[in-house]
Amino acid sequence: MPLLDIVEFVDPSGKTLVARVPPDGNGELRLGSQCIVREGQLAFFARDGRFLDMLIPGRHTLTSNNIPLLIDFIKLPFGSKSPFRADVYFVSLHQHTDLKWGTPQPIPMRDAQFGMVRLRAFGTFIIQVAEPRRLLTAVVGSRGRLTVQDVEEQLRSSIVARVADVIAERMRERKLSVLDLATEYDELSEMAHEALKGDFAALGLQLTRFYINTISVPEELERRLDQVGGVAAFGGLGDYTRFKAAEALHDAARAGGDSAVGAGIGLGAGMNLGALMSQALQQQPPVQPPAPPQPTPLQPATAPTQAATKICPRCSAAMPVNAKFCSECGAALSPAACPQCGQAVTPGAKFCSECGAALK
Repeated sequence: MPLLDIVEFVDPSGKTLVARVPPDGNGELRLGSQCIVREGQLAFFARDGRFLDMLIPGRHTLTSNNIPLLIDFIKLPFGSKSPFRADVYFVSLHQHTDLKWGTPQPIPMRDAQFGMVRLRAFGTFIIQVAEPRRLLTAVVGSRGRLTVQDVEEQLRSSIVARVADVIAERMRERKLSVLDLATEYDELSEMAHEALKGDFAALGLQLTRFYINTISVPEELERRLDQVGGVAAFGGLGDYTRFKAAEALHDAARAGGDSAVGAGIGLGAGMNLGALMSQALQQQPPVQPPAPPQPTPLQPATAPTQAATKICPRCSAAMPVNAKFCSECGAALSPAACPQCGQAVTPGAKFCSECGAALK
């Protein structure tokens, strides 16, 4: 068990609220030992679970004058130089800034315009120790160290509960919509600060500052609000629909190309475009149908003429004059050419009349 001639604590992390020296509580002091308390600290001497004397910032030589309660409680049997056991707790009085809070789950709220909506809120807060003895007795107990992280979870639970009540009360009193909350952050922060002071004070802490930085709605509602804003910005549903249709075609053209994926995207965009254009056409005034054409006087019918024919050289069947093969026997009706000289020959001839070449 070490004999402590100098008792002090330095916090390199800056996140410690209370620290015991030594951490396991097995150190021994004696009258004449030095206790160094830095600015922003207080030192408390404890014996058998009781917090007795307190030392302010400075260098202190432990005597019966500055720790009288501890000396009376111990009743040294062997004189002023005898060692005695006592725990020294250093309490930080610094402000712990930029602590963050947020709602882990969306909070249901009744909205006058949108019905039931789910909100999420985020912000920051600042704390410091206001009542060291209450913090030591109510929170620290027999622990050797208490950090900001050890109490943050409990503090955030209180914050979420109070902020939800404050937002709901503000919306109900002033009949606000979620769209109006962005202009109420300062007022809501002050209301939440007042509501939370008691919860922090019960732990010996002071809520120095409290801020609500963001109140957000679900992404689905944000998309709907963006669509409503777009319709209003374009002056009506028809113009907005035509703009979205043109935008869809532009995106499909960029992503389409010659690939199969692009073709599928183009097809989907086309189907959506059809629906959008159908809605747009419903907003347009009906178009008057064109006047029917006036009937023209009938021309006198002409007498049918008999079509010209020619005779098949093989079966003597009558064929149209422009027929190339006989529909009865399949014989060629057009004059064939001599393979030797190219002269046209009579159908059915066996020799060319020009060069005498055999045709069959």
